[in-house]
Amino acid sequence: MLRRATVVLASAALLLMLGACGSKTAEESHGLHQTPSGDLQEKTASLSTLPSFLDKQPEQMKKAYLVAAQTKDLLGHIPCYCGCGESAGHQSNMNCFIKETASDGSVVWDDHATRCGVCLEIAVKSAQWQQQGHSAKDIREQIDKQYQKGYAKPTPTPLPA
Repeated sequence: MLRRATVVLASAALLLMLGACGSKTAEESHGLHQTPSGDLQEKTASLSTLPSFLDKQPEQMKKAYLVAAQTKDLLGHIPCYCGCGESAGHQSNMNCFIKETASDGSVVWDDHATRCGVCLEIAVKSAQWQQQGHSAKDIREQIDKQYQKGYAKPTPTPLPA
């Protein structure tokens, strides 16, 4: 699983460098809305229904969003160090993928991570460590340690219990 996640991360980083974003005109025709920060957001019925802004993205990007959906509770306690706390108002790494989950199970997805290698890397590393049996507290400590220097200010993310 570690190898697969590493491949997902490497592929996503390469795609980001090659300009992996789709056309906003086509995306807007799917009922998406754009935030003031430029991110696209789309509501779907559940975590298992990916947003249409991923339709033209490579499989690796879709897998990264599925990983984020599967680990959203963990990612809600993991800060992002790309600067999205200040630029987009994100509260955690989860918000780079998912703005919110409603009580009816519907989800508002965010396309921020489709353009950000830092967001993808933090989510994939966190998921890997969780799968290896590390606690949310340990994962948070590792992420904070690895990203505290040379990256943007972290999101204002609450510590895990």
